Amino acid sequence: MLDQGTMAPDFTLPRDGGTDVTLSDLRGHKVVLYFYPKDNTPGCTTEALDFTALKDGFAAAGIQVFGISKDSVKKHDNFCAKHSLGIPLLSDENGTVCEDYGVWAEKQMYGKTFWGIVRATFLIDEDGKIAHVWPKVKVTGHADEVLAVATA
Repeated sequence: MLDQGTMAPDFTLPRDGGTDVTLSDLRGHKVVLYFYPKDNTPGCTTEALDFTALKDGFAAAGIQVFGISKDSVKKHDNFCAKHSLGIPLLSDENGTVCEDYGVWAEKQMYGKTFWGIVRATFLIDEDGKIAHVWPKVKVTGHADEVLAVATA
């Protein structure tokens, strides 16, 4: 996983709604990237709803927030519509960005080992450097903590 102070790897990914987002185009603004395993699962839904609830606070501070998973744009569109999400979701179907940020890793659940996205969040400063990393995120209270750190 990338460390604080590292330049954030640039990328261009499709988002819900069908447009593309390029990280380097967002220079001059703080950016929050939260990586999550899968649309429409309990923890991921809670996390997306929590970031959506705080979107005005992030926007007031000039901070752009994006969720990233390997789900398709179509799945993201359905997820956003079903839960009235207000945070853009980026599709990394081939997993390149997940690998670049070090969140694609071996995981264990119920005694089985598999590869998946480790829930993690990165705060990127106006110059494109990683200002803060939250590895292995616990969902409860996470969006609040990110907003507090990002606006401090």
